[in-house]
Amino acid sequence: MTAREATGDSPFAADLLFTDGLPQMDDEVGYRGAVAARAAGITYRQLDYWARTELVEPTVRGASGSGSQRLYGFRDILVLKLVKRLLDTGISLQQIRTAVEQLRASGIRDLAGTTLMSDGASVYLCTSNDEVIDLVSRGQGVFGIAVGKVLREVETTLVEFDPQAPDAQDDLAARRAARTA
Repeated sequence: MTAREATGDSPFAADLLFTDGLPQMDDEVGYRGAVAARAAGITYRQLDYWARTELVEPTVRGASGSGSQRLYGFRDILVLKLVKRLLDTGISLQQIRTAVEQLRASGIRDLAGTTLMSDGASVYLCTSNDEVIDLVSRGQGVFGIAVGKVLREVETTLVEFDPQAPDAQDDLAARRAARTA
């Protein structure tokens, strides 16, 4: 099969995930959880759950006890947005977890030419137009997500946000502030 199915056990190689095709951003610059959640189009609760279950962990700075702030890098936010898109299409969190592991293990070099395809049950990683056509012609492909397009959306969204902005609050902090005011 020309499209690699995102199944099976694969070793994590987080430093290989999305290495090319990204804007040049400082790896030490991080976005607070509230900013990362807004940029990915998810709730802060989803972000927190995905970090605690190790689906998408922050690479700039993880939580290290009560009151500590997670900081997410650009790559993390890209993965968050991809996970959100896959969830919106009805793919199970278990299949999404497998797809994220497959992306990490494959060390994709050309994001603009990468498409995540699904038949509703499995997620396939297609790195060429021929793989997409092959998958669709067999009647398996139901939908596709162009990773390069999502990358540009995240990049555009983050331009609006200041990394580590002090005014960025999570849902709980906003409710506490409203209650004390």
